Amino acid sequence: MRLYVFRLALAQQQQQQLRCVCACVNNHRRPFMLLDYCCRCCGTTLIKRHGQLPFNSKLNDTWVVLQNLLMCMVCFYSLYYIVVSLCIGILKVEEVDSLLAPFDYTTQPSWHSPKYLVGVISTEVTYVLGGLIFAWIVEEWVWDYAITVTLLHIGLTVAVMADFPSTEHWWIALGSGLAMMIFGGQLLAYRLFRNNFVRPADLQNF
Repeated sequence: MRLYVFRLALAQQQQQQLRCVCACVNNHRRPFMLLDYCCRCCGTTLIKRHGQLPFNSKLNDTWVVLQNLLMCMVCFYSLYYIVVSLCIGILKVEEVDSLLAPFDYTTQPSWHSPKYLVGVISTEVTYVLGGLIFAWIVEEWVWDYAITVTLLHIGLTVAVMADFPSTEHWWIALGSGLAMMIFGGQLLAYRLFRNNFVRPADLQNF
């Protein structure tokens, strides 16, 4: 009798895992590993699968990645400009160009400089709040999209400022903000969507 109950519970658990995996594959709003997609485009993979994915699946994956990435970028910069505007208003700073503020790394670091405080506070607050928003958008792989958005932000900074940022304080602020985004976003995603998480071991037979 105990053996029967154990087998029944094990079968129910396997069915629940299978429903979660199928829902994550079929639903376009589920999280998708951006790095895994890029690796598969280059002929490698982060998740071992049996057999090749069909062409329609690759197109579908591309659309999901671009959709999630676009939403993350729009939310990131929208939040950035909102926080910058609030900091300028609260600290009453007039010499800050609000349009270039997210990309400006030339300000001399000084805690007595309101302009520097605007840059640091807006960066850190944007990354903290952005991680929470990313958790709602991609649900699971917050770290993946956080790193990608940060790399794109660095590329845009180089394009806008026409120079590669070499100031140490800018990289420290960026790195600490990224760390807080990943930690806060992943923690929130785990608390809210842990029942929907799909781990690499669950996708081995796809």
